[in-house]
Amino acid sequence: MMTALIPFNRKRNDLMNTGFDDFQNMLDDFFAEGWPMRRSLAGDTFKIDLQDNEKEYIVEAELPGIQKDEINLSLDEGRLQITVKKEETKEEKERNYVHRERKFSAMTRNIFLADAASDDIKAKLNEGVLTITVPKQVKPELTKQIEIE
Repeated sequence: MMTALIPFNRKRNDLMNTGFDDFQNMLDDFFAEGWPMRRSLAGDTFKIDLQDNEKEYIVEAELPGIQKDEINLSLDEGRLQITVKKEETKEEKERNYVHRERKFSAMTRNIFLADAASDDIKAKLNEGVLTITVPKQVKPELTKQIEIE
């Protein structure tokens, strides 16, 4: 049945357009896991929850299957960056040949925390959830009462 066919990129009706962007989308769709082929922000990155308490921020990132040596955390002028790089190699020997599969993925998320303090940041990875506690800077009182003479 021709009506049951699903195109590579449902947003586009002209499958014969071979512009560079369309070609990149087609490659991404072809190598994506699962059926029907689709790409989304949720599939390309990891989920983050951010809590703003009075004295600190608590960031929780879901990273199932990731080890702590595959995570890089940095804070630069209030910008918290979480980078994950994972490489998997599978090797099987069958019938006089070697079958090797490799998978490499890298994901980065940035969160801007305007009043984040760079001291005493704590991070813990437990059962696939990375919890980062970022203390807030104590803001000096900027309001001053002015006496009139």
